Amino acid sequence: MTAAAFVLAGFVPHSAIGPGVYSRFPQMKRSVVIGGTGKIGSYIVRHLVAAGETPVALSRSERSTENTEWIRGDLREADKIDLPPHTTLYCTANCSLFAKALPLLYRPGLERVVVFTTTSIETKLTSEIEAERIMLEGYAEAERNIIRFCEANNVGWTILRPTLVYDEGRDLNITRMTRTIKKLGFMPLSGAGSGLRQPVHAEDLAIGAIAAAASPAAANKTYAVPGKETITYREMVGRVFDGMGRPRRIISIPPALWRAAFAAVKPFYPGFNVAMGDRMSKDMTFDPGDAERDFGWRPRDFHPRF
Repeated sequence: MTAAAFVLAGFVPHSAIGPGVYSRFPQMKRSVVIGGTGKIGSYIVRHLVAAGETPVALSRSERSTENTEWIRGDLREADKIDLPPHTTLYCTANCSLFAKALPLLYRPGLERVVVFTTTSIETKLTSEIEAERIMLEGYAEAERNIIRFCEANNVGWTILRPTLVYDEGRDLNITRMTRTIKKLGFMPLSGAGSGLRQPVHAEDLAIGAIAAAASPAAANKTYAVPGKETITYREMVGRVFDGMGRPRRIISIPPALWRAAFAAVKPFYPGFNVAMGDRMSKDMTFDPGDAERDFGWRPRDFHPRF
């Protein structure tokens, strides 16, 4: 692992990371970030720049920032994307689209591909919601296709599967809770909300991705990358209240009543489905041990601030 990756992997406090720290390390190899404006991709770009690199970032809209080469493009039209030579390719966009685009994006000299998917591949493949099953089956197939292509072209690959991703104000999970709390003044839960969760911050995932790309031990492996703390769904919601500066007002609804009343609850949960209520009492936890060993995975505690 390079010295810069040693810092990025979390072996110094987040507060110590900055241009003054990175300037002491040599230039890193050039990277491409697909999804450079997303909640994880934007942090990857930011940390690569802080490390002294000038990354290439792909976005569907026009962008212009210092020390970053922006390329406008859509994975659905990968044949129109002209990437410059690069050694590392990060994808934080839809992995199914990326798997189809990868043969067209590939350039000689590529050494490592780092792709984000989701731990839901393991927890929701048998979901009662057909759309979820189809999506996750597609993700699982995309992982297999990415691995096959990389191995056929002698390119190292790393697949990172986060748990519940948050980035205050930008995500679809924790931020959605804040909107519900603002609308209702309280948060309804199906049952006691006793299911265990490991929320993980987008910036920590970006730092982990860069560290994994620099680590020979992380080549050709798939990792769960959970947050540092394992807490109940109810406690997770409580900490969202804390981060909003509001008193905790959480109301438990019997699961049977939740299902019966779902039509009335749904307007407060855009994109919500009835199965999500059932999962509030189910554990969805993963062991970070492999990621800790191979690339120094060290995410932060869950204390969001809004």
